Amino acid sequence: MNWKPEAEAKLKEIPFFVRPAARKRIEALASEAGVDLIDEAFFDDAKAKFGQK
Repeated sequence: MNWKPEAEAKLKEIPFFVRPAARKRIEALASEAGVDLIDEAFFDDAKAKFGQK
């Protein structure tokens, strides 16, 4: 899965101990949506689905 640098930077704001799980969940959502490049907008949408602000 490819990540835009901006989305990767937002991922790094997530605490390190949950970051791998968050990455997997976001990548799973992207895969289900047929998205192969995760950008800031997709990251924000995925985070909203997980109940995060």
